[in-house]
Amino acid sequence: MTICIADDASINQAVKLLHQGRLVAFPTETVYGLGADASNPEAVARIFAAKGRPENHPLIVHIADSTCLSNWAENIPNAAQRLAEHFWPGPLAIILNKKDHVPIAVTGGQNTVGLRVPNHPVALQLLRAFGGGIAAPSANRFCRISPTQAQHVAEELGDAVDLILDGGACEVGVESTIIDLSGTTPRLLRHGHITAEQIQQALQTELLIPDKAKQIQSDEIRAPGMMTVHYAPLTTALLCPSDCLPSLIKQLVSENKRIAVMSYQTVITATGQISVMKMPEMAETYAQCLYASLRELDHQQRDVIVVEQPPATAEWSAINDRLEKATVPDR
Repeated sequence: MTICIADDASINQAVKLLHQGRLVAFPTETVYGLGADASNPEAVARIFAAKGRPENHPLIVHIADSTCLSNWAENIPNAAQRLAEHFWPGPLAIILNKKDHVPIAVTGGQNTVGLRVPNHPVALQLLRAFGGGIAAPSANRFCRISPTQAQHVAEELGDAVDLILDGGACEVGVESTIIDLSGTTPRLLRHGHITAEQIQQALQTELLIPDKAKQIQSDEIRAPGMMTVHYAPLTTALLCPSDCLPSLIKQLVSENKRIAVMSYQTVITATGQISVMKMPEMAETYAQCLYASLRELDHQQRDVIVVEQPPATAEWSAINDRLEKATVPDR
C-alpha cells in the first residue's frame, strides 16, 4: 500500500493499476472511494474481499460525465437527464436499469446499476484518463466509519489497497444522495448533501421516501448505505437529544464510564472522565468533519461515545441519517 500525492504521475500509475485489475483509493467530494475497473468482475470481487462486504450489496459506478450514462444504463428516463444537468458533477447517484454487459458483481445481482459523476478534480482526472467506469464504494471496512482523508484509508485497509491517491480532505464529507429512477416513481434511497427537496424541485414531482422505521433485510439492499447499522465506530455510541444530554452524561459518570462527547450546541465541561469534541453548528461544516471526528473519538478507546443529536431539519437529514446508523438508541 502506497499513499501518493495526487499528481499527473500518480494518476497515471493509478490508471495502469486499474487496467491490471488492482485496487486504487481516490478522493471524491463526499468520501474516499475504493476503486476497481467496473467492467472487470475479478477486480470488483477484490473490493468486496478488501472491505469484507457482502456480495449482494451493489456498488456505485463512477463515470467521467453524463454522456457515459448510455454505456451502463438502458431506458434512460428524462428525469435522469434532468438530474444530471442540475447536479452533475456532484454528490448524487442515480439508479437505472443496467445494460446486459454490466457485471452482476457490480450490481449485487440486481438488474439495476448506480451511476454518478463525482465533483472532485482528482476523481475526474482519473476517470478521464482511465476511459471507463470505476466501481468505488467508500474505502473502509464494511459498516465502519467512512474515510475522508487518505490516512483514514490506510488505517482501514492497509495493504489490501494497492495505491491511495491523496487529494486532501473531502469537502462534503458524507456519501452521495441516491435516487432510484428504475421504476415508475422516483425514490430516495439514501440522504445526502443534495436534499430530497432539491431533487423534487429539479424533477417537479414528489419523491417516494421509504419508511425509516422499517428494518432493512439483507436481501432488500437496493443501494449502498441502507443497512440499519452503518458508518459505525468500534466504540459503543449513543445518540442523545440536547435536552437529555446532561442527565445521560451524569448517569454514565455515576457508572464510572469513560465518556467521549460530541456536542454541537450544549456546553459540556471536560474532565478526566469526560472528553469533549465541539462540533460546528452549521450543517455543511458539521458534515465535513463528521467522520474524522467520530474516528478521532473512537481512537480514544473510551467506554462510550455520546453524540448530541442535531436538529431534525432538511439540511441536517444526511447527518442525522449517518448518526442514527452509527449509534445505538439512547437508554
